[in-house]
Amino acid sequence: MQNLIKEIVDMDKKAREITDAAQVEKVNSEKETAQKREQIRQEYLTRARQRIQKNEPIEREAAEKAWTEKAAYYKQLSEKLEKTYRENGSQWVAELVARVTGE
Repeated sequence: MQNLIKEIVDMDKKAREITDAAQVEKVNSEKETAQKREQIRQEYLTRARQRIQKNEPIEREAAEKAWTEKAAYYKQLSEKLEKTYRENGSQWVAELVARVTGE
């Protein structure tokens, strides 16, 4: 009987040791997972920043080109409006005056 009780106590002690070891392993695993996640995040951010630096000149050049094209378009449009006004401005003023005064 004494042997049986000792055996049960030993088995309980062993089970507690296994449970404690599993708990320690779980905590360590969670720490490793958190560290790995942070490492992957940092690597991703580093690669993203490198891609941004690599693509920045290309994007800047495309933006400059688009800006130049828009500026040329609006300059041409402005010149066309100025020309139309020079050609028809007096007539428009006379017509507006006539409509306002009822002549």
